[in-house]
Amino acid sequence: MILLVYIDDIILVGSSEELLQSFIMSLNSEFAIKDLGPLHYFLGIQATCDSSAKKLLLTQNKYSLDLLKKHDMLGCNPCKTPVAQGQRDSVCDGTALSDITSFRSLVGGLQYLTLTRPDISFAANYVSHFLHCPTDIHLQLAKRILRYIKGSLGQGLTLSSGNCSDLQAYSDSDWDGCPDTRKSTYGYCVFFGGNLVSWSSKKQQTISRSSTEAEYRGLANAAA
Repeated sequence: MILLVYIDDIILVGSSEELLQSFIMSLNSEFAIKDLGPLHYFLGIQATCDSSAKKLLLTQNKYSLDLLKKHDMLGCNPCKTPVAQGQRDSVCDGTALSDITSFRSLVGGLQYLTLTRPDISFAANYVSHFLHCPTDIHLQLAKRILRYIKGSLGQGLTLSSGNCSDLQAYSDSDWDGCPDTRKSTYGYCVFFGGNLVSWSSKKQQTISRSSTEAEYRGLANAAA
């Protein structure tokens, strides 16, 4: 059995139905609990189970819609990519926003959405660099991510049974991508038994003198 507890919310999974029921009865004898049945929704994450194919789809569809509604983007035109091609924007570009609370709230919401949407990890990390002094251009960058989400609702992570001895990792890095610091951005993703279990997109801590150095730093971070 595996027991996950977050404050007063619990997920219990295991390989034996009898063992699970026995454990639930033991918990119920000590605490006031309510069994809500099979997992469907947990901390903003929706779970859809396909027993026949032994697959579990994790999405944040409701959370995404709430995020779009909160920032008045439900009627926006969707786009195919979260970030436009070309040179990245600087912290100095644009006119400073008079109210930065909404921008910070939006970026924080996008960061939480990366729990099931690794495809926006780079974009969410990109706009988070402007939190201290956002401008109108930075706001448009964040809203573009919402437009991408509008056009890709329902996407998420699919977990399925697989070979637990199979561990694969992929890494990549640009070079000199940040126009302000000249630091490179690296990203990695790790698959365990064919399932994506870990991913990240961050700026490197130091400046690389070549693309090869940036790639090796990204590889080292992925291995660690």
